[in-house]
Amino acid sequence: MGILSWLILGLIAGFIASKVVNKSGEGLILDIVLGIIGAVVGGWLFSFFGAAGVTGLNIYSMVVAVIGAIVVLLIYHAVVRRAA
Repeated sequence: MGILSWLILGLIAGFIASKVVNKSGEGLILDIVLGIIGAVVGGWLFSFFGAAGVTGLNIYSMVVAVIGAIVVLLIYHAVVRRAA
C-alpha cells in the first residue's frame, strides 16, 4: 500500500473509531495517526489470532483498522485519564 492509501485508511478508520468510543472526533491529525497506528495494531492482532491483517484499501482492511484503532483509542483514553 502506498502512503496515500495509508493516510486515507487511517483517516477513515480513526474517525470511525473516535465516533464509536467517545462520540466526537479527536481532530484531523490525531484521527489519521490513530487510524494508521490502529491499522498496524489491528493487523498484528488479527495475525496473532490467525486471520489476515491489512491487505490493501478495502472493506476488510477498514474493519481491521477500525478494530485496531478502537483498541488504541481505549488505551489512549485510559492513559490520558490516569495522567490527568
